[in-house]
Amino acid sequence: MKRSARAFWVAAPGVGEIRDTPLAAPGEGEVLVRALYSGVSRGTETLVFRGGVPDNQRSVMRAPFQEGDFPAPVKYGYLSVGVVEEGPAALVGRTVFCLYPHQTRYVVPADAVTVVPDAVPAARAVLAGTVETAVNALWDAAPLVGDRIAVVGGGMVGCSVAALLARFPGVRTQLVDADPSRAKTAEALGVDFALPGDARGECDLVVHASATEQGLARSLELLAAEGTVVELSWYGDRRVSLPLGEAFHSRRLTVRSSQVGTVSPARSRRSYADRLALALDLLADPALDALVTGESAFEDLPAVLPGLASGEIPALCHRVRYPSDA
Repeated sequence: MKRSARAFWVAAPGVGEIRDTPLAAPGEGEVLVRALYSGVSRGTETLVFRGGVPDNQRSVMRAPFQEGDFPAPVKYGYLSVGVVEEGPAALVGRTVFCLYPHQTRYVVPADAVTVVPDAVPAARAVLAGTVETAVNALWDAAPLVGDRIAVVGGGMVGCSVAALLARFPGVRTQLVDADPSRAKTAEALGVDFALPGDARGECDLVVHASATEQGLARSLELLAAEGTVVELSWYGDRRVSLPLGEAFHSRRLTVRSSQVGTVSPARSRRSYADRLALALDLLADPALDALVTGESAFEDLPAVLPGLASGEIPALCHRVRYPSDA
């Protein structure tokens, strides 16, 4: 059994490289995982790749198994799917999801991996972290049967929220984005699409995930009286202006946050493990394949990340494929 691995590092802002890394044998209560796929979450990971993590957000932005510190050198990532090669008998041979960076093999505590259900292909399971965020957002939003809902921002998180809302009975869901190409994604997910200027108003609920001031302002405009915007965007150290004059008070509108790292108080009896297991169960739906918009080999990551960061390679989730002999 190989006791070494290869990992992707941000060597300097805008520069990635593959590094060899030693690999210890798993100890008691640990597993050795051989990576099959990992996912690049374009928003967060390209921010890290560019060296754009604000100084005062570096502790918040740390990934569970990150090595190094921002801005660089740093090994970063959190959407890994692999097969357990060594560890407890109940896990050996099982396909698992782990919040681990892009690396061919790794050793982690057994409770850091979640078994992927048989109905979910390993290639789709890289979406588990993002769908888990969407689950928590909807626990916070608490949509009701028959609600009129807009999701503003068609990135990974927004599309994941829209995909889950498509399953709610009687709910009118519209995905709103400035990029007209997102219409095809919305169709695959089973929801309507509109450009911001064409979006339907009088919404009971708007989920905002565009991470733009304009998107948040438009979200408020789309609300019916006493409606709520659930804010999923992370702005780092940017200041955001909001139109809280005009009809904000007379229409009794609400803006509330949803925090990815904390389980919704309404579901406080549920653990993070419960939330992730639910997300993996939901990934049995093949419609969610629409969120994976590109794939490349692990060895190509140093060349691929600059294209993702610049927008030259358009993507929601970009999937990384690992060699079978890694």
